[in-house]
Amino acid sequence: MGEVTRLLEAARAGDSKAIDAVFELTYRELRELAHSKLQRAGKITTLDTTALVHECYLRLSGVGQLEVTDRAHFLCYAARAMRSIAVDYARRRLTQRRGGDQVRLPIQSDSIDVCASEDEVVRLHDALEDLATLDPRLVQVVELRYFAGLSLEEIGSALGVAERTVRRDWEKARALLFGALQA
Repeated sequence: MGEVTRLLEAARAGDSKAIDAVFELTYRELRELAHSKLQRAGKITTLDTTALVHECYLRLSGVGQLEVTDRAHFLCYAARAMRSIAVDYARRRLTQRRGGDQVRLPIQSDSIDVCASEDEVVRLHDALEDLATLDPRLVQVVELRYFAGLSLEEIGSALGVAERTVRRDWEKARALLFGALQA
């Protein structure tokens, strides 16, 4: 059993300092996730890597008892929290001002092709919420691939499925999201 898994068990058992230790041990990985997320987002946000990781810490440590079992599960949960933070941030900024310059998201060949204004970030989030009603695993794959920047192999390991299944899920999710965002 790894140190993070042991600490997560302690946190589930009520040790309030254990979650701090988990963040300490995974801080570098969380910064890499946040940096990857923000790099893909371009200039849609004024959040920086440190701010996103710290917001993630505040959000996850504030929920009380985390129901995660190991390092991979924790990183998946953190990636989802980072997505939520970015969406909340975009929504707040949209309420402050409507419109604004749209910034093209630098897209890699296996990314979802969307224009990433703050409005588009919110639309993507809403599309993911709709997708979750059809197939929650597709949303997990998108969060881990697009938002956390994990490889297909890493996603398969985290979700306990074959890499080929992840590839099919990724392609299906991209197609469904593309259609939803074009509507």
